[in-house]
Amino acid sequence: MSNELTATETFLERLRAKTSVAHTNLEQLPVSVSIVNPNVTNKEYVHYLNLMHDVVKQAEEEIFPALTAFVPDVNERNKTSLLENDLKALGFYKTQLHKPFENTASMSPAFAMGVLYVIEGSSLGGRVILKNIHTSLGHTEEQGASYFAGYGNQTGSKWKSFLNALTAYEAQTNNEKEIIAGAEYAFATIGRHFS
Repeated sequence: MSNELTATETFLERLRAKTSVAHTNLEQLPVSVSIVNPNVTNKEYVHYLNLMHDVVKQAEEEIFPALTAFVPDVNERNKTSLLENDLKALGFYKTQLHKPFENTASMSPAFAMGVLYVIEGSSLGGRVILKNIHTSLGHTEEQGASYFAGYGNQTGSKWKSFLNALTAYEAQTNNEKEIIAGAEYAFATIGRHFS
């Protein structure tokens, strides 16, 4: 049992370590910095939501379907409607959809798991951003900030259940390199889209 636990921890540690630079680079982009700034404006907030909508909508439509066998609740993790509700609450109607991810049809399930790791991870960080958006702009989980509310008080347990599915998948398939490549690709792609 302890060997299995150690293998799981080491895989997740390597995944975090190998993607930490890409993760930090994404967090340091002006658009990412703007939404954690106490002086964030509604315009900056809408800009962020609009960009994130492109990422999430495409991932949910083109990448997540390949993962239903490995992450049984993947369809319950969809957040496009939350982003659309927030944009609508802020008086923004999306007219053009950009697709930041390339060659989604040729992504392997392992690579797609890496992409999902990044998108699910952003739900954890969203709880911190929610506090700033609420304090600075007055938006709430019910009105204007539902995306950052994530899964509400289930955010931590949803993250743990995803990590369990991810580590079980990796242990079964031994596809660590491809999972890490997918996560690195997701961070880099979102970063390019945000720039």
